[in-house]
Amino acid sequence: MEKDFFEAQTASSKIKATIVAQYFPQYCKIILKKPQPKIIYLDLFSGPGKYQDENYSTPLLLATSCASNPILKQKVHFLFNDMEYSDELKSNFFQIFPVGTFAYEPKFGNKIVGEDDKITNYLSKPPITPNPAPTLLFFDPYGWKTIDTIVLAKFLANWGNEIFLFVNIKRINQSIEVGKFDDMMRSLFPTTIEELRRNRKYNSATVHERLSLIMDNLATEFKKAVNGNLFTCAFKFQEEDSQATSHFIIHFTKHPKGYELVKQIYGEYDNIGANLEKDGSYTFDVKKTDRANYATLDFGNPNIEALSKQILQEFSGKKLSAKSLFDQHHVGNNWGPKHYVDALRDLHKREKVKATYTDKIDHKMAVLLTDQCILDFN
Repeated sequence: MEKDFFEAQTASSKIKATIVAQYFPQYCKIILKKPQPKIIYLDLFSGPGKYQDENYSTPLLLATSCASNPILKQKVHFLFNDMEYSDELKSNFFQIFPVGTFAYEPKFGNKIVGEDDKITNYLSKPPITPNPAPTLLFFDPYGWKTIDTIVLAKFLANWGNEIFLFVNIKRINQSIEVGKFDDMMRSLFPTTIEELRRNRKYNSATVHERLSLIMDNLATEFKKAVNGNLFTCAFKFQEEDSQATSHFIIHFTKHPKGYELVKQIYGEYDNIGANLEKDGSYTFDVKKTDRANYATLDFGNPNIEALSKQILQEFSGKKLSAKSLFDQHHVGNNWGPKHYVDALRDLHKREKVKATYTDKIDHKMAVLLTDQCILDFN
């Protein structure tokens, strides 16, 4: 890693950290619907916890979120690892959260991921029922060389385990193009790397199309390895000084509720109104926003138009609740709750659907994603 990486936090780094820190407490809320002795947050490339400009990176930002919740203070166990910054993170952490802040004392390791057998064995151990400690793994290796798809897929086998994977897509694309680092590429794409390199569509594609193919292949590899239901959703980061894409953060979960939640959070930080039907990824572009205001909530019309069209085609002639429509339709696409609310309100405004409430409350909004909001497409 570059020595000046933690000098000052970039806007993209802040968004990445905020997405994970905002997701984890809500993930815990979902997991705790079934009683759990503890929930683990595992960060194998944690860094020092904050930048030299005093901005928090993911470990301290996330711990701050958990420390304000009495239940999570009793349930969450932080496991941090960083071969270079472990001692610095430990010092920074306990300055803010003294010993005893959390019921489970955080652990700090300094192992080399990919070379330490204990870490590999921990991630790939056989599933246990019930899972004694559902775990969210944040895997941000400052590149891609330590990503082993098979190992990470085995980690996902346990109930409640999820992953945020941060990948440097530029380096992956370059390695595929020039045929370098074959062993590492096979760890990332164990069944598709040769096919991807031979793929005429890949070789004749624009850079944008090529990156989409790479991401599709990566999702396919995980789904094959998990051998079961797996939902994936990606968030794209544009270069700060060009139109190129630099990184993706990809979320993996086996549960529709986790999939719903991550789309909702991604949506809060997409600041360009990404066309999810065409592009498939929520996007943050620092060039499109003031650094003092990182997020906007305007998705633009293309998503609403495309989603409205799909809803009309699939639900024409049907009567059901708005919540039931969302639960049925959102699985398998990248649109989140806000897109559905906006699309259904648009359809209601255009008199394509009638909405009535059964709870006898005078709602100000025409449509809400609840069981009490009944939609009639007749």
